[in-house]
Amino acid sequence: MKYFLQFAVALSLLVSLPVLAMGDATAGQGKAAVCAACHGADGNSVIPNWPKLAGQHAAYLERQLVLVKAGKRQIPEMTGIAMGLSEQDMADISAYFATQVIKAGLADEALVAAGELLYRSGNPDTDIAACMSCHGPAGEGNPLSGYPALAGQHAVYSEKMLKGFRSGQMWGEDDASSRIMTEVAKRLSDDEIKAVANYLQGLHAAE
Repeated sequence: MKYFLQFAVALSLLVSLPVLAMGDATAGQGKAAVCAACHGADGNSVIPNWPKLAGQHAAYLERQLVLVKAGKRQIPEMTGIAMGLSEQDMADISAYFATQVIKAGLADEALVAAGELLYRSGNPDTDIAACMSCHGPAGEGNPLSGYPALAGQHAVYSEKMLKGFRSGQMWGEDDASSRIMTEVAKRLSDDEIKAVANYLQGLHAAE
């Protein structure tokens, strides 16, 4: 089918991830205090607008901080914080949150079936590949390719991100991952976005 071809092309857009500093999780715990107000001391934010960072791949978190500091990923609330962080600070903070355990939320049972279908099978009628093709069957992500873990993430945050991608939001012209997401998200309806975001909120990553 056509969407399988699209997925193959999308994978070919992946570029090698930049070489990042080695992080020290112990050092990162103290440095992460500045993040706690929004993301929680252990990376499990209680405010659904702010993402949970616990258990996220260190390389992904570090890259996002680099993008924010460079002004390529626009998060006004993060800009001032990121500007004050050194490369080692970003590596240490990322390493710390990567060692924490994400706490999955509860999903709305009325939306689970539709969300799971889209996540696991995509939608061939609208040329949408299965989300798990990149983010893994348990939402564990793929650190080697730069794809984040999604399991347990706030539905509100996931929905906001998907709508942003659908509107064409990218993290710099050379960012392959966000380019792929804009191509996928532009085919998603509001109902599909809400359903898959809800499904992710209750998805538990494999232990």
